Amino acid sequence: MRALLADRSAPAGLRIGDAPDPVPTPQEALVEVKAISFNYGDVSHVRDLPDGAVSGWDAAGVVVAAAADGSGPPVGTRVVTFGPGPAWATRRAVPTGELAELPEEVDFGAAAALPVAGITALSALRRLGPLLDRRVVVTGAAGGVGRFAVQLGALAGAHVIAVAGRPERTKGLRELGAAEVVGSLAEITEPVHGALDNVGGPDLAALWELLAVDGAVISIGAASGEPTVFPAYSTIGRRRRLESFIGSVAGGNGPDLAYLVGLIAAGRLDPQIGWRGGWDRAAEAAEALLARRVNGKAILDVT
Repeated sequence: MRALLADRSAPAGLRIGDAPDPVPTPQEALVEVKAISFNYGDVSHVRDLPDGAVSGWDAAGVVVAAAADGSGPPVGTRVVTFGPGPAWATRRAVPTGELAELPEEVDFGAAAALPVAGITALSALRRLGPLLDRRVVVTGAAGGVGRFAVQLGALAGAHVIAVAGRPERTKGLRELGAAEVVGSLAEITEPVHGALDNVGGPDLAALWELLAVDGAVISIGAASGEPTVFPAYSTIGRRRRLESFIGSVAGGNGPDLAYLVGLIAAGRLDPQIGWRGGWDRAAEAAEALLARRVNGKAILDVT
């Protein structure tokens, strides 16, 4: 099969080449991939992979071989898939618990935007508990996870405060449901019930100080690359919590993928595709994502 291969000598560390075809287990369906998406974490670590490795988590396509154990959809079904098994290739073997069927009205590219970013935003928001009329901060709101979190938080009834560091990165955040859009946490002067932090560093310590009693910060990422330093005694006092977050494929994300697909089909969730092109432009997409020039998701059509 053809695949995006790690290659330290290539632009952005990626090139199209040949890779062995996947061999599905009895619990896996074989999918012909039509679209993939890049996540910041994927492309920022691609040069750490050995040459020839295939990476990626997010892909959408068509089932070409159903799972041998009888689980999952039949051949010909349009699906979105999730998981650590290589996604950046023309074919992918995926556990049937990590896929969801796509209605005809949902484009492959829109579906490919969902797995990592959409599932992360949905799962992290759930850790905050009921959100109706609650003040919730989303840092790194201009990125893929951030834009899904803004929308899903607003759908849950939260007063979402979106934080994006550069003015050009704030485009569309109010239309997605943000009640407030700010350039820094210093602009937030009232306590908040919860926060989803994609930035880390000093922002994480600042969010801790903003929490109301029983509030929580869910630490999703550390895009700043800076350490977080909590001032002495700042962790003493009102009851609050800081919770680490990591996604999982152990329990099966198919139902959550299906929920997100349903929101897109109903016009209630926008995949926020900020860059789209053929996978022959993978280096261009990766460089734009790493330079923070993509508002939302980077989607590559597989041909």
